[in-house]
Order: sequence, then C-alpha cells, then structure tokens
Amino acid sequence: MKSRRDSDISLSNSNQSELLFKILVIGDYGVGKTAIVRRYTEGKFSSNYKITIGADFAIKTLEWDRHTKINLQLWDIAGNERHGYMTRVYYKYAVAAALVFDVSRAATFQSVRKWLSDLREKITLPDGSNIPIVLLANKCDIKEVAVSNEQIVKFCKENGIGCWYVTSAKENLNVDEAMQYLVENTLKAKVQDEIRDSIKLKNSPLIQKKASCCKF
Repeated sequence: MKSRRDSDISLSNSNQSELLFKILVIGDYGVGKTAIVRRYTEGKFSSNYKITIGADFAIKTLEWDRHTKINLQLWDIAGNERHGYMTRVYYKYAVAAALVFDVSRAATFQSVRKWLSDLREKITLPDGSNIPIVLLANKCDIKEVAVSNEQIVKFCKENGIGCWYVTSAKENLNVDEAMQYLVENTLKAKVQDEIRDSIKLKNSPLIQKKASCCKF
C-alpha cells in the first residue's frame, strides 16, 4: 500500500511540465566548445577531444522546480561551419546560444563578430527578437591573455550581448553559471507561451545583481 507521501510524489511527477531547449555553442575551431559541453553535461574534462565534424550535441536534464523539468540540447557546432550553408540547418529551433572564443588567441575573438552576425541573420525568437546570448572568454587557465576585459565589455555593449564570462572547462570555472544565465533568460523570453505562468525562475545571484561579466 502506498503511503500518503508516496501518493503526493506520484501526483507531483504526473503534473510536471517537461521542456526542451536547444542551445547552440558556437565559435572558431579549437576554442574549447566541446570541452565546455562535456564539462557541463558529464562533469569531465579531457585535452584530447576529437575534432567536431559538422555538429554534435549532448543532453543535460535540469529538475527546475517541482512542476518543471528542462531538457537541454547543447549543440556543439564545428568551427569551420561559419563558412558553410549548413549553419541554417544546425541553428533551427535554437532558443539560446553560447558564443565562445579563446582568450589567449586574439584571432578567435575577432571572429566572434562574424559568428554573431551569422547567428542573428538566421535565427530569432517567435516574436522576432534576438535569442539570449552569452559570450564566453574561454581557456582562462592559460596565462597568456590576448584579449582584455575592456575589449570584451566594449564588444558586448556595441552588440547587445547582456552577459559575458571568463571560463575554463579544464578548471570548471563559470561553465555552470553561464548555462544558468542562458536558461534563466530563455525562460524570461517566454519561449513556451502556453506554460510560462507555471515556471518559477530560480533566484540567481547573477540575475539579481545584474552583473555583466565575471572578471579575471
């Protein structure tokens, strides 16, 4: 016989809404996109990932609250795809994106503008607005920094990017925080109109303080 507590749990699970969010992880070859995805979804890091061909994806499930489960599809787009026509296919149905560059290689930061332009040209939210984007200055564990905070802040202001993070997949720095930002802002964008009123936004120090970056 089930206890009242068991019955309450079963009822709660049966009433749980389940969402699917497709999040893009884009940027030049070798900036650490695959490492970021694997760190977030598997909690692991390796310096010997195979080169991504086309696109790959991994899944992370979040028990957001007692009413909501969120399944994240993180799409790792190969660095050479910015020059191809397939990005339109890969970007389809995406609701947010992490734009990644290697903080030790200035050329990868310079490429960010072209990736952003390609992204915004090909995808918008249902109401026509831009999808939430976070900029990741990755590989901060490398001592040689080629891109300054001032350059990053200026780029974000000029291009309407609400938040950026210094990240390290190797040291597990700010990866979870960056993805949390994207999920929070995807929910705020009310992508799922029919269930938006049942979703509770988690209290996030980042959102509450309205911080625009994480510093070195």
